[in-house]
Amino acid sequence: RPVTARVDEVCYRDAYARPIPGVVLRSGPVDDEHGLVVLDRTVFYPGGGGQPSDRGLILRAADGRAWTVKAARRVGGEIVHELEPSADGELPAAGDLVRVDVEWARRYALMRTHTALHTLCGVVWRDYGALVTGGNMEPGTGRMDFEFETMSGDLVGEIEAKVNEELRRARDVRVNVLPRDEAFAIPDLIRTKVNLLPPGIEQIRTIEIVGLDLQADGGTHVANTREVGGI
Repeated sequence: RPVTARVDEVCYRDAYARPIPGVVLRSGPVDDEHGLVVLDRTVFYPGGGGQPSDRGLILRAADGRAWTVKAARRVGGEIVHELEPSADGELPAAGDLVRVDVEWARRYALMRTHTALHTLCGVVWRDYGALVTGGNMEPGTGRMDFEFETMSGDLVGEIEAKVNEELRRARDVRVNVLPRDEAFAIPDLIRTKVNLLPPGIEQIRTIEIVGLDLQADGGTHVANTREVGGI
């Protein structure tokens, strides 16, 4: 049945929030072992833009019963949490008060990785004018593809040194949400060769590395480049 409550998707405004209370809006089995749960509030990032979804726990307030969230994903505009199988097959019930928490070490590693990749993208666009043609990430490691006419070990070393210098500058990382028309008035907001933003989205979330980079992006990031360390 339709969920009428507006879900609070905390990760998009505060990547550091954990844990938070919530209420189960509905749950149900996806097969004989796994269950799906929708909450009124969640800190889980559902994946997208090359960043994997979060993992973590949902704990029932009444008795401390815990369920492991193996993944989260967006389905029909909602963030749906996929649970690991439990021995008795029990799922959280609609109306249950719960505590929602991500696997923080993994999330934070993804935040650091994502900001490192944006720093790389900012350097490459500023100094070489190359567009992004692909990429993905895992905690602590990532890949970003650029459209260069030629590539060499010397160029890679040069780019690496420039990225590490920008990370050491301790640049603030800011999140903002803009109306679509205002966002697309910003020059070079889309750095990918193909614009992946669906035309129906009216609010555009942006990530700014102050003084270096400004892009449309939906993922989680650290608050300052000094948290990344080096690449």
